[in-house]
Amino acid sequence: MRIIHLLVIGVLVFAAAYVYRIKMESTVRTEKVLRLHADIREQRDAIASLRAEWAKLDAPMRLQGLAERHLKLQPMTAQQFDNLKNLPDRPPSFARPGTPDPIGAMLNSIDPNDIVTGSVKDKVDQPEDQQ
Repeated sequence: MRIIHLLVIGVLVFAAAYVYRIKMESTVRTEKVLRLHADIREQRDAIASLRAEWAKLDAPMRLQGLAERHLKLQPMTAQQFDNLKNLPDRPPSFARPGTPDPIGAMLNSIDPNDIVTGSVKDKVDQPEDQQ
């Protein structure tokens, strides 16, 4: 009888130690989760401040002031535009005369029945009674 009592006490001590270990692991993991939440909050705050700074730096009025202060820009006048007859000639074509357009040939080779976009079924795939 004593051996059974000792065995039960040993099992109870082992179970208590196992439960204590599980409790400590859950406490450590909870602390880790709380630290991660704090890090996420810090990163979100940093992102928000960087976005605010970017909006300030990217403000059109600020950029206009910087352009006026640092660049020697003049307003455009109608005399700055040139006529179309003064454009340079078109560059030479390196395709052999009489050869078909390769992109047009690829487009013509596409079968319209094979085209599937998204989840919309083609009329060819539907049974006769649903058309």
